[in-house]
Amino acid sequence: MDRKKAQEWHCSVEAAIAVVGGKYKAIIVWHLDHSGTMRYNEIQKAVPQATAKMLSQQLRELEADGIIHRKLYPVVPPKTEYRLTELGKTLVPIVLAMSDWGHEYFKYLGLPDPCPED
Repeated sequence: MDRKKAQEWHCSVEAAIAVVGGKYKAIIVWHLDHSGTMRYNEIQKAVPQATAKMLSQQLRELEADGIIHRKLYPVVPPKTEYRLTELGKTLVPIVLAMSDWGHEYFKYLGLPDPCPED
């Protein structure tokens, strides 16, 4: 996130939503917390509803915001790994709270929870 854009925020909630509010960002953080280091194809399998373009964009934004670290290995074919940074780890309690809320919301709706494993 560039500082100029950050200066346009009016409150801290706006900043938090800007960083983790992307379509797949919270779920990427959740998977990286549960799995540790993941390769791109592992993240893609974990978030199959994301197109390759959208997933790449979300990963780039999370990296630019300091939430994840991308390590590129100089091998053929290219190997790229992603992991949470220390700053990214501070989002884990928030994402877990969102998960808990989601479980309760499925109960409220009377629907089966599609991801009971967390």
